[in-house]
Amino acid sequence: MGKGDQGRLYAVNVVHEIRPGAGRQTAIDKRPATGRIEVGTLGLSGDTQCDRRYHGGPDKALYAYATEDAAWWAKRLDRDIPPGLFGENLTTEGIDCTHALLGERWRLGADVVVEVRMPRSPCDNLSLRMGIPAFHKEFSASRRVGAYLAVLTTGSVAAGDLVTIEHRPTHEVTVANWVGRRNPEHARRLLDSGEDLAPDVRRTALRLVRKRS
Repeated sequence: MGKGDQGRLYAVNVVHEIRPGAGRQTAIDKRPATGRIEVGTLGLSGDTQCDRRYHGGPDKALYAYATEDAAWWAKRLDRDIPPGLFGENLTTEGIDCTHALLGERWRLGADVVVEVRMPRSPCDNLSLRMGIPAFHKEFSASRRVGAYLAVLTTGSVAAGDLVTIEHRPTHEVTVANWVGRRNPEHARRLLDSGEDLAPDVRRTALRLVRKRS
């Protein structure tokens, strides 16, 4: 096992309070839970998504964010960034969410297996949560947006569980590569990889390749 192949769950976060959002309610207020939390194909037990058009579903069952990226924001904003502040379900330590490959698979603890499906596309609810106008645009521009995960094998997780990378695709396209202005070459690599891409990722990749040809 190489360097960076294993980390841990620093915190497991579920919704604390449903709040008014930007024209709709939001479940972005997530805070650390205690004990073991069941993980299903649509996410954590005790959690919810308010706007199912843009949040939730099998390809966005869980949202992971790294303590290392949170520390970068804490320094940049000169404020504390506690687990769950960005609305993540899983706060990781020692696992690079920003440079995780699309299609990378992680084992959480003994039972749960998840797959990195796509980067987060933040909306203005994140700006409201942070109390910083247009912060979601700055968040996206940083490319430190975290990763949406699909649940391949259900089970339970708790803070302190090991996170082990079990599979890395060969296409070399990372979460950060797929944020904002995407590269047609990355799109071609994804399509040629044979990986099971999230439908949104596949549609975008096909559009980029066709536009280039």
